Amino acid sequence: MAKLADVNEKIAEKVVGGYKKIEDGVVNGYKKIENGAVEGFNKVSDKCVEVLFTKEGETVEEAKKRMKDNVK
Repeated sequence: MAKLADVNEKIAEKVVGGYKKIEDGVVNGYKKIENGAVEGFNKVSDKCVEVLFTKEGETVEEAKKRMKDNVK
């Protein structure tokens, strides 16, 4: 009976290990997609601020700060 318990424990460890590998792969894949989407949005947002809201000689960061300060 002890042998059966040992074999059962080994099977359980392999199943848990396989699950963890799958889980890590899914989470890492999601994070890559999420980071790509956020970076893409930020590039588009920065370009919109640059084209529409910056004053002559002003950086995008300065324009964002100016607009944020004016909202308060």
